[in-house]
Amino acid sequence: MRGSKVIVTGGAGYIGAHAAVSLIQNGFSPIIVDNLSRSSNQLLKGIFEITGHRPEFYELDCRDFDRLKSLLNKLREVYAVIHFAAYKSVSESVAAPELYYDNNLNSLLSVLKVMKESDIKYLIFSSSCTVYGEPDRIPVTEDSPFKRAESPYGATKQMSERILEDAVISRSGLKVVSLRYFNPIGAHPSGLIGELPIGVPSNLVPYITQTAAGKRDKLIIFGDDYDTPDGSCLRDFIHVVDLADAHVKALQNISNISPAFLGINVGTGVPVSVLQLVHEFVSVTGVDLPYEIGPRREGDVIKTYADPTRAKQLLHWEAKRSIREALNDAWNWEKRLSHATN
Repeated sequence: MRGSKVIVTGGAGYIGAHAAVSLIQNGFSPIIVDNLSRSSNQLLKGIFEITGHRPEFYELDCRDFDRLKSLLNKLREVYAVIHFAAYKSVSESVAAPELYYDNNLNSLLSVLKVMKESDIKYLIFSSSCTVYGEPDRIPVTEDSPFKRAESPYGATKQMSERILEDAVISRSGLKVVSLRYFNPIGAHPSGLIGELPIGVPSNLVPYITQTAAGKRDKLIIFGDDYDTPDGSCLRDFIHVVDLADAHVKALQNISNISPAFLGINVGTGVPVSVLQLVHEFVSVTGVDLPYEIGPRREGDVIKTYADPTRAKQLLHWEAKRSIREALNDAWNWEKRLSHATN
């Protein structure tokens, strides 16, 4: 398996780039496919600076079946695909649902069709805890029902998992591990890759770091009147490097996993509120962070955190890095970005 070629769609993005680093460090050969619509060559450069290895890179949209097929025909002997390529903003998906249904579903359908024609049997899918909607019970297990998604983004992940379940039934030998992420934060400890939002960040931590760096006037916390200990939403924040490592573990174990489609939660199992995270950032960095409470944001789940037991049992994976490490790494990445633009 070491040295095996792995297609990484969306590999120039935040999570994809960290996964590429982890793949290289564990002896795999990632081949990155990305249309750079929501990502940057900067992270590709960072992958090389961290690992000393420059992965093959192809700029193309996964929805372009003909180009993707042509690439796979050229590469040959690909062991697996890790499919990250998707839009991921909850708020944007509420405002532009057609965009999300087109990109997230059609890219997956194209990848599956190419995999079938190229006889690639293993797929690691980038899913999300949003598949559970607003859960009745927490922590959330993989047996928790899929309730109505709170956003079109979440709906695309639910639909994608249904597509993948049907695909493994129809195609003998296909195996899929769907990693249901909770809330990735942080950056690589080297400061060479991290979250690089285009325009106004849709995720909490880059908005925090940009506010701390003076790029934003203030942080808006969406609601403080929820049924939670401090009124703000509860989340399961996981260091992005831990999340990246989960993909490698899934790849190393997928051939032995049963059933052929398996959803696995990837989180810490520790609930942290939005306000707690803000206060922790101030504690870790010593930087003042102006914020105010705003109205609730449409599409937000009130509280969710993982039961990560299945990941530990089947993938031999568990989160190792703390919230404080993640926030410190995110801040170091932000400072590096600010220094580079000054």
